[in-house]
Amino acid sequence: MPLVVWLGAAMIIGALGTLAWAVNQKPAYARAGDARRNLQADRPSDMRGMVLEQSASQRVLQPLVMNLAAKARRLTPAGSIETMELRLAQSGFAARWNVERVLAIKVVATTVIGGLTLLIFLANPGLGTLILVVAAVMMSWFGIDIFLHGRAQDRQKAIELELPDILDQLTVTVEAGLGFEAAVARVASSSEGPLAEEFGRTLQDIQLGLSRQEALAALAKRTASPDLRQLIVALDQADRLGVPLAQTLRVQSGEMRIRRKIRAEEAAAKLPVKLVFPLILCIMPALFVALLGPAIVRWAEHGGVLG
Repeated sequence: MPLVVWLGAAMIIGALGTLAWAVNQKPAYARAGDARRNLQADRPSDMRGMVLEQSASQRVLQPLVMNLAAKARRLTPAGSIETMELRLAQSGFAARWNVERVLAIKVVATTVIGGLTLLIFLANPGLGTLILVVAAVMMSWFGIDIFLHGRAQDRQKAIELELPDILDQLTVTVEAGLGFEAAVARVASSSEGPLAEEFGRTLQDIQLGLSRQEALAALAKRTASPDLRQLIVALDQADRLGVPLAQTLRVQSGEMRIRRKIRAEEAAAKLPVKLVFPLILCIMPALFVALLGPAIVRWAEHGGVLG
């Protein structure tokens, strides 16, 4: 077997292990919490003992992947880094992933897919396999960006669906006498979904010292939902002009319900048009086969003579 095949196989095996570690590795704050708990459990306090207690992946793969991620970050434009951070926040992965981990996954995935397709090209060189190599490398590099973009869109749709119901709960709690922060805390603890999680994070930002306007502006940036952005603008104007908060929430809740109804009607109106192509390409051929198949078989058995 050629030496390049052995080298490619070793590279792919190492890259697969690194990719698995990069995906399943705990975030930094979780590792810090584990370290604190280990110290409280009377684990060895010397540096050598702490290092030896770590797994092989943490001692070997972590520095390797972090080094690759740091080099990839230096080579990536600043605008792309900001876009990636925003996309991580909008997709809801910011608490578990960071830019370094995404870059590490992209580098390792590109290495794996590129190595596999390169072996195919070396075994069967040609224009078709060369196009396959280029397409596979491009897809492996930009695949996670496409995945995060899709998750961000799905999360935005889920937020827009949950917003009217969450607004009703906020309105009821504010009208009952609770303040805005207390109402947000009540809704975040009693609801589930991405919007409740974002409200909980907004409440944490307020508790850490941010003003209400700054925390809500960060919420609008994380979610990228037009409906939620309109709500935040209305709350900001009500705070500046002295309009009662309960009245603003009541008006916004009604508008959000109307918007959700209009959006559902638009989706229902588009449904017949979307069904045309599956109907023509999938259902009609099967229907023609079921209806005309017996007649064609009988016509062929009679030598092409009808009757």
